[in-house]
Amino acid sequence: MLNYLWSSMILTGTLWAAVHGRLDDVTQGALTAAKEAVALCVTMLGVMSLWTGVLEIGNSAGLIGQLSKAMRPVLRFLFPDLAPDSRAAEHISVNFIANMLGLGWAATPAGLKAMEELKKTEESRYAAGTSPYCSQTPPTPEARRDPPCLTTATPEMCTFLILNISSLQLIPVNIIAYRSQYGSPSPAAITGPCLAATAASTLAAVVFCRVMGRRSRR
Repeated sequence: MLNYLWSSMILTGTLWAAVHGRLDDVTQGALTAAKEAVALCVTMLGVMSLWTGVLEIGNSAGLIGQLSKAMRPVLRFLFPDLAPDSRAAEHISVNFIANMLGLGWAATPAGLKAMEELKKTEESRYAAGTSPYCSQTPPTPEARRDPPCLTTATPEMCTFLILNISSLQLIPVNIIAYRSQYGSPSPAAITGPCLAATAASTLAAVVFCRVMGRRSRR
């Protein structure tokens, strides 16, 4: 869908420029945007390298592990059926910590690993007959051969995805870097509004996930 959207926007802009005799502006704009994109990528590469390195140092020093343990009450509230010391919980904690620091790119690998571990957790529950979401006696032969709970996102996966999208940010590092790259006189001025906005979105996400979680159990 996005491919069609971007293609239509580029085509529309090019046709508009051709009709009005401004194709030279399109060419100049493309070259300027390419130059700015490379400069921005170099800037963001330095920022991400710095903070990814900080996360690795924190992990080696045991800081990430301590923060993950401190988040266990939160994870127990958000994921009541997930063991707080499981691999999935560990990756979820790392993802949340990275998002709080505004490191969305650094949070992506942990998020992907968390989804993989949540799938493995549900498969092991189903095999042991202890899944809170997947019935051991599906109503149809097709469902018995291919249980829907093992081929679709579980409520825990949905909860994690929604919270990851809402993304509470204490330090919006990426946005600060963007503002600095484009010459903002006060790049960090966005911190307060960003914290308020993400706190509201995260609160809404938590309420929604709890309500839908109880509904799915019923």
